[in-house]
Amino acid sequence: MTTDITRHGTGPRMSEAVAYNGILWLAGQLGEPGGSVADQTRQALAAVDAILAKAGTDKTRILSVQIWLADMATFAEMNSVWDTWVPQGHTPARATGEAKLATPDYKVEIIVTAALK
Repeated sequence: MTTDITRHGTGPRMSEAVAYNGILWLAGQLGEPGGSVADQTRQALAAVDAILAKAGTDKTRILSVQIWLADMATFAEMNSVWDTWVPQGHTPARATGEAKLATPDYKVEIIVTAALK
């Protein structure tokens, strides 16, 4: 295990992910603006899968997840996608809340912390 900080997908404002001491923190992942909560959740989770794979880990190693919904009335819709994506037996600690997102076109944002392999 290394104690060096590794940044993935670094841009002028933020990094897509940051690894340190065996832990990987992902920036909030969004779907395409304007779609349904289910569509945006699928897209955000696909982005999570891709980032985890680039870092050499996968969703069975997720430690915790924060999910922000623009409207808690869409909680069941988001969960219908989440429940088919999350690996049973490897479900992470999770919190879900309501928040204003970057623009009204975004309906869900997903923030993941995972262990590296």
